[in-house]
Amino acid sequence: MTTIESVATPVMSAGRNVAAYVEEARAECLRYLRNPGFLLPTLLFPSVFYLMFGVLLGHANGPDAPRYLLASYGTFGVMAPGLFGFGVSLALERDTGLLTLKRALPMPPGAYLIGKMAMAVLVAAIVSAIMLCLAIFVAGVHLAAPRIAAFFLLEVLGVLPFAALGLLIATLIKGQGAPGVVNLVYLPMAFLSGLWFPLSIMPSAIQAIAPLWPAYHLDRLALGAVGLGTDAPWPHVAVLAGYTVVFVTLAMRRLRRHG
Repeated sequence: MTTIESVATPVMSAGRNVAAYVEEARAECLRYLRNPGFLLPTLLFPSVFYLMFGVLLGHANGPDAPRYLLASYGTFGVMAPGLFGFGVSLALERDTGLLTLKRALPMPPGAYLIGKMAMAVLVAAIVSAIMLCLAIFVAGVHLAAPRIAAFFLLEVLGVLPFAALGLLIATLIKGQGAPGVVNLVYLPMAFLSGLWFPLSIMPSAIQAIAPLWPAYHLDRLALGAVGLGTDAPWPHVAVLAGYTVVFVTLAMRRLRRHG
């Protein structure tokens, strides 16, 4: 008679689980910080735009223009790490089989996505710090310490809904088409949310649909953080949290079905 012995599945201790998450996050952050093709455009685009329109031309449009554009271009800047860090890289890694390899490795199943999220948060923090330095030391924007802290924390956490959107996009498209599709989302959303031009000077049709975009709600919160917004913050926070949950839920469902 042949007996079949059950083999116990090895279980990682809590400490090893935490270490796996930390190592994956560290590896993802280092990988992207060493990638100039990703890092330089992500850091330079909002900084150069702010230098041109917030510093060189800002005061000509009124004393509050540099502060207003700090909120707008800060929001524009933190959209990129989420959309491109997830939307492009994950789509490419699905095509090349790296995601399949990661799943086969003996590490917690969520470590890969948490690592990418940590990368997006880190890059958003760098973008926010650069924008604040340009605003305070170059444009002469006066912000109290609590407002500086509120703006920085808001922009760092504000990357999360765009990371969730990037994650969803990556599950819908092939790797080679990802950069074009992400740009088709990134740039029109910035324009339609009022990040490049105030919504008050735009057609009424664009003003009406602006609240559909996550960037609009983050921008309204950013304006409040720098002392220019009058909106109640919690409705915008609730919308951004809702977008994040919906995008992640749809993306995880697709990843489970299609890999």
